[in-house]
Amino acid sequence: MYRHPYDPADIREQDLDEVARQGEQLLGWLEAAQEDLDKIVGTGEAASGQVKAMVDVNGRVLNVRYGPRATRLGSQELAEQTLAAVGEACADAQRQTHALMREALPGYDPAEANAQFERLLNGWS
Repeated sequence: MYRHPYDPADIREQDLDEVARQGEQLLGWLEAAQEDLDKIVGTGEAASGQVKAMVDVNGRVLNVRYGPRATRLGSQELAEQTLAAVGEACADAQRQTHALMREALPGYDPAEANAQFERLLNGWS
């Protein structure tokens, strides 16, 4: 439904119309789903289990918690584990967002759409 292998050198008017229709549908969904999107909280944990993080749908850090053994880590290791936990939380928030999009827009794959967009942009540069 949302998959189109457009050739940037040969885009037809009907292709643009279809993309515009899909864009309008996606914007409509975004407006209706904003409340659900705002409720998304991604969680992540560093490999050691001593650092846990929570982020919102935009990747803003909401909370970082350190376990009792975290103070035994050196500052560099603690920083790396904090970044790892936040990265995991961001990935979790993105997975939740994509699941919400797939549920609302059957046939739409956000990751594939992003990859197609990147390919299209790279074809024009």
